[in-house]
Amino acid sequence: MTTPLAAALQRALGGPWTVQALGASGFCSTWRATGNAQLFVKTLPAADAARLDAEADGLRALAAQGGVAVPAVAHCGVDDGTGMSLLAMQWLDLRPPDGGFGQRLGEALGALHVARPKGDGCFGWARDNYLGGTLQRNRWSTRGGLSGWLAFYRSERLEALVPRLQSAGAPAELLHAVGAVAAALPRFFEDGHVPRASLIHGDLWSGNWGMRKDGKPVVFDPAVSVSDAEAELAMVELFGTPPVGFWPAWQAVMGAHAGYARRRGLYQLYHLLNHALLFGGAYFGQATMLAQRLLR
Repeated sequence: MTTPLAAALQRALGGPWTVQALGASGFCSTWRATGNAQLFVKTLPAADAARLDAEADGLRALAAQGGVAVPAVAHCGVDDGTGMSLLAMQWLDLRPPDGGFGQRLGEALGALHVARPKGDGCFGWARDNYLGGTLQRNRWSTRGGLSGWLAFYRSERLEALVPRLQSAGAPAELLHAVGAVAAALPRFFEDGHVPRASLIHGDLWSGNWGMRKDGKPVVFDPAVSVSDAEAELAMVELFGTPPVGFWPAWQAVMGAHAGYARRRGLYQLYHLLNHALLFGGAYFGQATMLAQRLLR
């Protein structure tokens, strides 16, 4: 018997398909599809199609920019027969990372960050997208350089989350601290670092990268934007350390700024605020402590 998803894939891609439920995501249903290829498929109701459209847009942007591998998008769209939005991607046959994986990941990410993205040096993206389940606002800055980045990070990252944090019942001390950090952004760049515009994955932690069987690093589940590459590094470090060899390889391409150690917490604050929105609980306290520490 053909399932609704298998029928939707046949309408979109041709040929018969079989599907197996995976349950690998907290934000959508996931499936392994077998037909004329092996695919990883995400599904949502048609009303939520923008989430999967944004993910497909990010994957295609990363693929076009080059440097780091991503799963190829086979199809993204709404199936009229089922009222289902689906994103079908290349199935990744992943292997445990070997001893050289960290170096190759650093080289690949450096190649992504050093390439000139669209946007004429400004910061943002052509559309909003999603950081986990949270809408990520990406309105383009009106200029590049330090002033453009400060304006973008203040309005599109920190201040954009404040109304949602208020609605989620965030403590007043957290909201006050976030506002104070947003007002104090220039002090974090007193080392002379001027962010260059780089396309970043946007949600790069160890759960969103892997090693293909050919040894090449691959990344997935993006929340792309043109941003300061250091914001990417801060996310890489939020829940652990990058694999051995990553730092020398990345720095060989992009260089290093001593002030990153101070800005790391600034960029991690955005992700902790997002985790507070998504999961609540202790993340409110962690975000508050970090914001207050940044102000000392």
